[in-house]
Amino acid sequence: MAASFVTLFQWRLNSMLLHENEILLGVKDQIELLISQLDAAGSFTGDVSMILGRESGHGSWASELRGMLRQAEDFVDDFVIRAYGQTEKDRKDSIAEFGKELQNINSRISEILNRRPPVETPMMLEEIQQFLRSTFVYDEEKETDLVSCMLNYINLPYDLKLSLLFCRVFLGRYGERIDGLVRVLVAAGLVQEKPGELMEDKAQENIDKLIILGMIEELEDHWDHFKVSSPYYELSLGVMKAEDFSMSTANSDSVVPPTARHVSIQDADNTIPNTNSFLHSLFVSAKDGLSEASSDCLRNVLHNAKLLRVLDFKNTQLKGLPDEVGKLVHLRYLSVRHSKLNELPESISYLRNLQTLDIYWSGHEFELSNEVLNLVQLRHLKMFQPRNDGEVRVPQGISRLRNLQTLEGIYAGGGIAKELGFMTQLRSLEVRCVSDDHADELYFSVMKLSMLRKLSLTVERERESYDSSSSLRYENSIFPCLESFSSPPPLLQTLGLVGRLIEMPLWLGSMENLTTLRLCYSHLSENPTTILQFLPDLKYLLMAEAYKGRRMEKEFFCDA
Repeated sequence: MAASFVTLFQWRLNSMLLHENEILLGVKDQIELLISQLDAAGSFTGDVSMILGRESGHGSWASELRGMLRQAEDFVDDFVIRAYGQTEKDRKDSIAEFGKELQNINSRISEILNRRPPVETPMMLEEIQQFLRSTFVYDEEKETDLVSCMLNYINLPYDLKLSLLFCRVFLGRYGERIDGLVRVLVAAGLVQEKPGELMEDKAQENIDKLIILGMIEELEDHWDHFKVSSPYYELSLGVMKAEDFSMSTANSDSVVPPTARHVSIQDADNTIPNTNSFLHSLFVSAKDGLSEASSDCLRNVLHNAKLLRVLDFKNTQLKGLPDEVGKLVHLRYLSVRHSKLNELPESISYLRNLQTLDIYWSGHEFELSNEVLNLVQLRHLKMFQPRNDGEVRVPQGISRLRNLQTLEGIYAGGGIAKELGFMTQLRSLEVRCVSDDHADELYFSVMKLSMLRKLSLTVERERESYDSSSSLRYENSIFPCLESFSSPPPLLQTLGLVGRLIEMPLWLGSMENLTTLRLCYSHLSENPTTILQFLPDLKYLLMAEAYKGRRMEKEFFCDA
């Protein structure tokens, strides 16, 4: 069955029953009844009627049903928020009240389903043309392309429709990484959670489908970045309102609609506009960083938007996050890339549903505090601080985060290297400032990570002094004990080695699944193709100051 907005609501309720079982146990039967009765809605394209503005028949019915489901979703979310702060006695009273309201919701939804029109109104080409002419300046040649793209968009399953819109609001000034989009789609609830399956894999499949359909494309100069293809880039703006998405810039006169659930504010300057209490996703990017006034506005935004699941800040240069962030019980994704944060608020420990914490390029003194160890659902932790080798120190006990798949930017000294060996669920690992005191233990631990797909190792740079100045250099920073890393994880597809190599590691030639290799500051004397020629699946090769020779054998590139 193709996904519809009803399907996504069912996925959301099933996920809540899984993760909020203790709170929702008393009303589990009623929630399961609601899920099962929605099966009667079947597969339909009510979202198309709403996009095209149909105000009668099936369009009116679909709008009424979606409005009711959104009220129900907000009601459940709000109950979970209140339950977290209640005593056991107060929670029992709330559950009883909540159960009564669920009965009313079930009855109202049942009544709406019973009034479903028997046959959906066929989609008319004239309707699509009318919609496009009301949205865009008329251009006969351009309209032909837009009609074709609109038909392609309408025929998408509902989860892929929303995925394309998230591609649009997630985009920064120069495109975004595909793996970042994967995490946003999972956090936004666009992927069904199934036992034994990784939601990230399904999200990647959906992105691949959009790439195959030509709706998004990888950037030529950044193979792991994407952009929305034209004219889908323009078309997505036209259909956003029907799905309660909103985009604005600091210099525009646009106002965030009171019903918007997913908001993107690009090039934010002095203020972040007040948003409604229904907000589920907020993306804010700033060209030159946010002002102090905007930081104050953020506190008010977070106080009001308690249903947030995705919170993304780019280039905002925030110096701190307000304590209010810890009250976002439903938050799944938190990104503050390119900030000046040197610490996270203690309230971060209350984000028990957080899946992604991205603090790449933080303040110079940033260290991860013990509060992060309470983030039991954390799946992705990405870090970098612009000092020394970019390493971030993490607290001992990091291996307690059993759901962690991504761990990037860490320093492995102080016993952390040994802990990594217990984190067998890791799929992506980046270790910086690798040195003699923990290298052997690090390699031993990495060889245990049978699920690892991506590995990046950066050697500790040697500091050299020149009179009154000093700099960190890689020329004499040799990878320690690399020969002991004799058996790399078998599923490894991406490998990065930053630092000097005495010679090309022989084990590199045995990595049959390797597709991407990055060698930086290796300063090799031998021709690396003697090993690289044994990598049959290698597609992307980046070499920066990796080889002292003047040329590489042309046969290597011709065969590739």
